[in-house]
Amino acid sequence: MKLPKETKRYCPYCKKHTVQLIGTAKQKARSAAHPLSRGSAVREKLRGLRGGFGNLGRRSRKGPKDWKRKTKVTKRITVTYKCKTCGKVKNIKKAIRSSRILIGEAVSK
Repeated sequence: MKLPKETKRYCPYCKKHTVQLIGTAKQKARSAAHPLSRGSAVREKLRGLRGGFGNLGRRSRKGPKDWKRKTKVTKRITVTYKCKTCGKVKNIKKAIRSSRILIGEAVSK
């Protein structure tokens, strides 16, 4: 996907349209953002399925994180916009799933 180096866009901090530089940021790891996601060890411990003595094979089947599943080919890349006048950075709400994003000539994977 090709994007220009800078674009004119609305800045919520300046409250007007300004020239903004386009940059990228990689999506954060899910484990860091959601420690209590489905199938996580922390969540299991809270439910009383982990830890302690005795029969540790209490899980009748493996958790969702252990299932064999098709891996995604691309990564999510968050596009950031930095205002030239105030210097504040604004992200787009939803990250773009793409193998690479070309900003001007720089490539981000």
